[in-house]
Amino acid sequence: MYGLMAEFETAEQLVVASRRVAAAGYRRIDAYSPFPIQGLGEALGFRSNAISKIGLTGGVVGALTGYGMQFWVHTTALPINVGGRPLNSWPSFVPVTFELAVLFSALSMLVGLFILNGHPEPYHPVFNVASFGRATRDGFFLCVEADDALFDPQRTRELLRGLGATEVSDVPG
Repeated sequence: MYGLMAEFETAEQLVVASRRVAAAGYRRIDAYSPFPIQGLGEALGFRSNAISKIGLTGGVVGALTGYGMQFWVHTTALPINVGGRPLNSWPSFVPVTFELAVLFSALSMLVGLFILNGHPEPYHPVFNVASFGRATRDGFFLCVEADDALFDPQRTRELLRGLGATEVSDVPG
């Protein structure tokens, strides 16, 4: 068994249920909805700021790469004096430095998001629940995973039903 999945009628019910399940001590929970819901991430306990650090690191590496590449080319590899300017003319290096900072930052965040979100993931056990097909149209689902320390099938099922779930389904592993 992968866990239990509860279906709710509205987004507000899903947020309230997520808060209460997290307040009850469950940590291995996830929610699914057809659109982003304000406050749902906080209700589930998502507080990661890793992607901003990954983006900043990528941007700094890109800026250093852009500046370093131009500095090396203009001072060491091909030192050509153009218009009497110094070989290390940093104002002319700014556009390429900026563009590489943006490029490296964007690419590192893309790769970081794939890695942090565990993608590509063509199959997930929640797809085994028949009603889960509505998650992309009009369904609001909360899944409590069986490997949570507090998970007990009967007590967790009662908790989810008590929160107003219209249906509580087993999620086969």
